[in-house]
Amino acid sequence: MKKIEAVIKPFKLDEVKEALQEIGVQGMTVLEAKGYGRQKGHSELYRGAEYVVDFLPKIKIELVVADDLAPAALEAIQTAARTGKIGDGKIFVSDIIDVVRIRTGESGPQAV
Repeated sequence: MKKIEAVIKPFKLDEVKEALQEIGVQGMTVLEAKGYGRQKGHSELYRGAEYVVDFLPKIKIELVVADDLAPAALEAIQTAARTGKIGDGKIFVSDIIDVVRIRTGESGPQAV
């Protein structure tokens, strides 16, 4: 099993969710996040005063998929989240040793 964590632009969430549902991903966790990378934030003018916005709003998606579904999930996220501009985000992939469904006690792939 693989855990996929993707940090994307907020307005791309619906497209990414639909792309993942089309390939059979059944669940995900979505978190609101703030951060910066190469973008380094930007300056804004508010009531005549300029201030720097260091942390930009982002969305973090977490999902766990079977090993054979991981490449398709990665491709779906990349295609749906890409705008071609700086700040599109990043995807992190990790191995999952085990998972347990709390309600039933099931573990392993059937618990995903």
